[in-house]
Amino acid sequence: MFLELERSLYPAVPVTFRKDGSIDYKAQASYAKWMDTQPITGVALWAHTGRGLLLSSSDREQVFNTWREALSKDKQIICGVGAKAEDATSNEDFVEKALEMGKHAKKLGADGILCYAPVYFRGKKDQDEWIVKYHTALDSLGLPMVLFYLYEAAGGITYSLDVLRELFALKNAVSIKMATLDSVMTYQDVANMLAKEFPDKVLITGEDRMFGYTIARGGKGALVGIGSAFCRMQKAMIDAYYDKDYKQFVELMLLVDKLAEVTFIQPMEGYIERMLHVLVAQGLVPKEASFDPYGPGVTDKERKAIEEVVKELEGLGW
Repeated sequence: MFLELERSLYPAVPVTFRKDGSIDYKAQASYAKWMDTQPITGVALWAHTGRGLLLSSSDREQVFNTWREALSKDKQIICGVGAKAEDATSNEDFVEKALEMGKHAKKLGADGILCYAPVYFRGKKDQDEWIVKYHTALDSLGLPMVLFYLYEAAGGITYSLDVLRELFALKNAVSIKMATLDSVMTYQDVANMLAKEFPDKVLITGEDRMFGYTIARGGKGALVGIGSAFCRMQKAMIDAYYDKDYKQFVELMLLVDKLAEVTFIQPMEGYIERMLHVLVAQGLVPKEASFDPYGPGVTDKERKAIEEVVKELEGLGW
């Protein structure tokens, strides 16, 4: 199997939850059909934006099938795969639960997997050993595998450069998604290592708050939550950089930043419902299907700021 990663845009899409926590699948299907008209490479399902670890197995399956039915055959689906740390009884159990989720994704027809950061091992004396074991187990699925470096300060787990070298040696590890939130140095260090030691591995950015910069610093594509809206603008930004149209690139980077600065703000867990409100403001998702039952909610002040930016971007033709 082959994952299209160069100049890619994979929106990590949210689930259209109602206020009571149930999923509005009609709204999800409508949103997915709209997404199919956008210049995307595919979508990431079951990722953090899609609350993948918090969905039941049956809801994961229905979410997957809804998107697969709505998307054209050339649009690829990457599934987030991992396990909830609080549900695991041991290191082995954590790995087994993640593998079960991976097998489910493969059975449904996922084109690739995004490995959740294994935070269960964080701070343990054999942390590095188990990080490698976890990824080795997921590698056995035989699907193209996107590693996920989620910086510890952003709720993830730190991978040393030596651990990353072991992970990149795995047969199906084709790419790494970086999400350091605000650690430019961490991003630069990994980007430099990839360029020098693993030029065949593809760095894709997951940096919503420094999206444009991280494309310029080695990101060949993107798998981002901010991509769940205003896809044309973000794909145009990526293309402008690789087409060496730097004036257009900088102009679009500043617009993408403007959207990020009203959605990816503290408390950071609120970004999912904020992105859903962007979709509401665009008329793409009904208000009653724009809740995140696991997040902190969205304030009226945040909604107003989002609506102002949406109006501005739409006024510019995006």
